[in-house]
Amino acid sequence: MTTALVVALAVVSLLAFTLWQRQQGLRREAYIRNFELPRGLFDQLRKRRPHLTQKECQLVAQALRQFFLAHLKSGRQFVSMPSQVADDLWHEFILYTKNYQAFCGQAFGRFMHHSPAVALGGARTANSGLRRCWWQACALENIDPRRPSRLPLLFALDAKLGVADGFVYVPDCGTARRQDDAGGGGAVYCGGDFSSAGFDGGTEGFGDGAGHGSDGDAGGSDAGCGGGGCGGGD
Repeated sequence: MTTALVVALAVVSLLAFTLWQRQQGLRREAYIRNFELPRGLFDQLRKRRPHLTQKECQLVAQALRQFFLAHLKSGRQFVSMPSQVADDLWHEFILYTKNYQAFCGQAFGRFMHHSPAVALGGARTANSGLRRCWWQACALENIDPRRPSRLPLLFALDAKLGVADGFVYVPDCGTARRQDDAGGGGAVYCGGDFSSAGFDGGTEGFGDGAGHGSDGDAGGSDAGCGGGGCGGGD
């Protein structure tokens, strides 16, 4: 076999693998967008959050899908959950163990671990996961992650639904600073801060999933498994 033929076969094999990987990623993305949550899951969510309507529960489910897509599209790297109410639904979903395990297999090819919702702060691992989640959630809604004019659903959800212990984000940092200066209640987090190193001295996670396709594997850890907050197991 000549060198040229070996090279040609290697190129064809690489192209075939790349095409297969892309098709697999598209199938997984479509699965996440269209899968049906187990029956009765919204009833469990409303036991935790009795003020939610059925329509609002559906909005929470849409936000949770956005979180799952952020994990997939970041190359299945660590992503942190930014919403308390979406985290509630995720937790309830995990309790349906067979359904959740089957979902993870179809959506990611492996189990996706759980950790509690977090906001930007001093923990670098959590911040990198939030920055990665922010980048991908913005990409899903065609929002500029550096200069957002609005928030992606996953980051707007807690405030939109009036979740008492939720995390409140605004797109404009000036608005957030003015609210803090005026003593406007609890902490308000700014979308523009995700590109800043001011919280932990770095910007790890911001944009580092941009080069991966729907099923690219960056070799990172499973989502939500940092800071000692993991639930479930492999």
